[in-house]
Amino acid sequence: MAVPFKILENIGSAILNEKNLSRVIEIDMDRIYPNPNQPRRRFTDSDMAELAASIKINGLIQPIVVRRIDMGYELVAGERRFRAARLCGMTEIPCIIVDTTERGSAMISLVENMQRKDLNFFEEAEAINSLTELFGLTQEDIALRLGKKQSTIANKMRLLKLSKEERKLILEYGLTERHARALLKIDDNLIRMELIKVIFERKLNVENTEKLIESTLKRNNEIRRIRKCKGAFRDVRIFVHTITHAVEIMQAAGINAVMQKSKEKEYTEYIVRIPN
Repeated sequence: MAVPFKILENIGSAILNEKNLSRVIEIDMDRIYPNPNQPRRRFTDSDMAELAASIKINGLIQPIVVRRIDMGYELVAGERRFRAARLCGMTEIPCIIVDTTERGSAMISLVENMQRKDLNFFEEAEAINSLTELFGLTQEDIALRLGKKQSTIANKMRLLKLSKEERKLILEYGLTERHARALLKIDDNLIRMELIKVIFERKLNVENTEKLIESTLKRNNEIRRIRKCKGAFRDVRIFVHTITHAVEIMQAAGINAVMQKSKEKEYTEYIVRIPN
């Protein structure tokens, strides 16, 4: 039986220094246990139902990959296929058994998912971080094994500076990895959360997002400067400048805000109009 399993060819013994048995056998699904280092966390019901329907009609075209453990077998790659096969009532599943360590298993699972583009960018970052924390791999090691630049790995890991709440919102709103990286310039979690909502509501592309963030940074720096100088000056022009910056930020976000100024005998009036 010819097995179209390119992933093992790509990261076989030359990279992992592990022996690949490459033999397809049927294994009872109850003897297969999940991979604790599985990088993919999100499996949608619709995706699983669609794949299960395909397997029911066409069978499982590509086997899953497992390794032997004391209790039976541990899933190395193919969790999506495994879940869908169980969903459509299969009790046995075609498997390729590889002789690999836990570290090798984690690497195979990560590479397979990344080559298939099955992971979102936060899942990639979390999986890479796990490889460094659990197995002591350096960013250079991971970059070499994944065929990526070390700077690419470093940029992905930086995404973990965003809170879980921020990551969830970014994914729900369909923002990109470049949107997420741009937000890292802001060091305040609450401000980032507000900006994420503005980016989504205004449908800002990456370029306009970066402009919005730069304007926000200028405003925040101005506010810090004012607070440091509190009581040291009475020049209202600095506060007028702050109002102007606020209007500029809204305009950068696509809000058609307008500021009007009128000078009276006893005061100067500023009116900011923001469309509903």
